[in-house]
Amino acid sequence: MDRNLFIGREYEIRQLEKYRDSKESEFVVVYGRRRVGKTYLIKEFFEDTYDFKVTGLYNQPKQIQLKNFSLALLSYGAKFKAMPSDWLEAFEELKKLLKGIREPRKKIVFIDELPWLDTRQSDFLAAFEAFWNGWGAQQDDLMLIACGSATTWITNKLLSNKGGLFNRAARRLYLKPFTLRETEQYLISRGIRWSRYDIVECYMIMGGIPYYLKLLDRELSFFQNIDQVFFKEKGPLWDEFDHLYETLFGKAKAYLRIIEALSQKKSGLTRKELIAESGLEDNGFLTEMLKNLKDSNFVRAYNTFGKKEKNIVYQLADYYTLFYLRFLKGKENLDEHFWTHYMDNPAKSVWAGQTFEQVCKDHIVQIKQAAGVSAVLSDISAWSGSSESGKAQIDLVIDRRDRVINIGEIKYAVDEFTIDAEYEEKLRRKMRIFREATGTKKALQLLMITTYGLRRNAHSGLVQSQVRMDDLFSWTGEV
Repeated sequence: MDRNLFIGREYEIRQLEKYRDSKESEFVVVYGRRRVGKTYLIKEFFEDTYDFKVTGLYNQPKQIQLKNFSLALLSYGAKFKAMPSDWLEAFEELKKLLKGIREPRKKIVFIDELPWLDTRQSDFLAAFEAFWNGWGAQQDDLMLIACGSATTWITNKLLSNKGGLFNRAARRLYLKPFTLRETEQYLISRGIRWSRYDIVECYMIMGGIPYYLKLLDRELSFFQNIDQVFFKEKGPLWDEFDHLYETLFGKAKAYLRIIEALSQKKSGLTRKELIAESGLEDNGFLTEMLKNLKDSNFVRAYNTFGKKEKNIVYQLADYYTLFYLRFLKGKENLDEHFWTHYMDNPAKSVWAGQTFEQVCKDHIVQIKQAAGVSAVLSDISAWSGSSESGKAQIDLVIDRRDRVINIGEIKYAVDEFTIDAEYEEKLRRKMRIFREATGTKKALQLLMITTYGLRRNAHSGLVQSQVRMDDLFSWTGEV
């Protein structure tokens, strides 16, 4: 394996090496959002060399899945006269195939998109359990890798399994999207050298999803690339939205009601507000859907400062989804150069400012490091409320155990941000309302997070610490 092929994934590579080299059989579950690079990681790590590999087929019945599995067995040298008629027989043939390998080494079995094999009334999971529990786990030379984008199936059927696989999938690797630093490294590796301002805007649209980033053309500018990928007729990501949710979640229409309700309010909704906006019933299925959306990183859940857990706020956190619902849904006849022409539109500035807040929340480790509080145990939240002095909303609250609260103000600007007299008074009023409404006795320190920093003037002294866009690209030393 050539490590130079990888951007990030240091932790995952080390874990795969450890599991491959162990002296016992390993069952490894690799999961994460669609397009995040799960299959690529396994393919490149094992250099596309396996003792058996099969990929589940999306939305196909049991017999087609079985035939696909059987043909894969034959391609790896299995010998049987009749195709297996059920999954128990199919896994028995896999066992025979693996037993026939005499080399003293780890045998590698890779089942990609495993959730798609578990079709209705197929008894796939029971056969899979029998294969691993009854034989695989007893070996000392087998590495079984299960991979899938359907995070809900992975978490519910494998990782939280209460039956035969309970605590059997001890090795789990969750692949996250790239950070800003990793996104920049990936773009450079593909010959794309944009300003960090453009990279941040690209992140606001695509997130750190490697497949989306791979679609970018180094010969085009950032704006031209967005036009080509999203707004050109039949562009590569024009219809990604429907595929994304259909392949990740069963009963996708119900999930989309949550997503669309959350997209209407940037700061998010409480469960009660979400029920009112979506029309969904307040029941266990809603709880399950919210958990699945959180597990898949499509929704962020957080407490508002000083509130109890029952006041959790749910916020839409997937960048592609936010962009699609804002600029693409229901707009089939847009100009193919829409994003270039939209460059200076005030509505784009509003979107960028709101989405930059999301980027900051996804890089809170970098923010704490740049603010010099990375070693201080902290609770992260947001806040909105009122007092006799009025109403206020705070983008980011870092409640530190050293009796200090950082009040985070996030501003996205094309140049240094200037605090004038009016804005200084707005900030002072916001902090006053926060203290009055929460009754906190802790010291309040204003933290400004901007693209290019603050312009020093008579009003900037109110700010105790700053974080700039470049700081979000820093390496935290965590892998």
